Amino acid sequence: MAVRANAPAMLELVAEDAELEELGAGFVFTEGPIWNPDGFLLFSDMPGDTRRRWDERSGVAEVASPSNKGNGMTLDAHGRLLVCEHVTSSLVRMDPDGSGANREVLASHYEGKELNSPNDVVVKRDGSIYFTDPTYGRMPGFGVEREQELSIQGVYRIAPDRGEPQLLIDDFQQPNGLCFSPDEAKLYINDTGRAHIREFQVAGDGTIDRGRALAEGLGSGDLDVGDLVDGMKCDERGNIWVTGPGVESTYGVLVISPQGEHLGTIDVPEGVGNIGWGGPDWKWLFVCACTRLWRIICRVSGNRVSYMR
Repeated sequence: MAVRANAPAMLELVAEDAELEELGAGFVFTEGPIWNPDGFLLFSDMPGDTRRRWDERSGVAEVASPSNKGNGMTLDAHGRLLVCEHVTSSLVRMDPDGSGANREVLASHYEGKELNSPNDVVVKRDGSIYFTDPTYGRMPGFGVEREQELSIQGVYRIAPDRGEPQLLIDDFQQPNGLCFSPDEAKLYINDTGRAHIREFQVAGDGTIDRGRALAEGLGSGDLDVGDLVDGMKCDERGNIWVTGPGVESTYGVLVISPQGEHLGTIDVPEGVGNIGWGGPDWKWLFVCACTRLWRIICRVSGNRVSYMR
């Protein structure tokens, strides 16, 4: 059984008998799925230093190798691809096919010091870009082992008219997944080190308040265990879907209500790095796990990327 409900509301989102479907296998550790409306999914094999795509007709194909150990991805307000690169400690923009053509660096430093390793990224309707910057890309395997220049692990915003990254908050252990509520009044950011999700109110100028813990105890926070909060997305109703510990297996995708209630879990047979919505009606949930790419079809649609809202 893949779907386990803690509350009846869970079964309004995904059927109890919904099944995980394996779409591809043989990867090192998959991450950063993003659906392109032209009908394909891009995802990162981050330690494998490869970016791949999947579509129903052709299956899995390689689009860029090396890929600077790209991690989280999204599409900007004009449909161009944004990629968090661990090797270069940069947030970059490129053509939407993921090949690396017309690559442009959007952020690589803060106050003259190199960013740690941008990890995940989202875009607001007004075109502003928000990204997390933990230290994982400075660890062996996940990037290039090297000393940290910054003394913080922050969350940043890039204004629609560009300019230097604006530090929004700096009190995370390891900021990781992030997503907006459908109305963009709230920004959710999880802290892998503290195994919780924080909720922030978004001000008119794009800044955020100090936030509050919305859901806690979501895994061990230990990078070696795998049962940790990592990738995170909202659905159209405002529920938060986040990687974390499963029930009988070690791993899963947890569904948290906007009030912080754990509605249920989708069990996955291996560690999960990230998730993403897509498909013709945006009801396909793609699950990027250690060595495999999965899909589960839901009853609810995901919250679409910025230029499709």
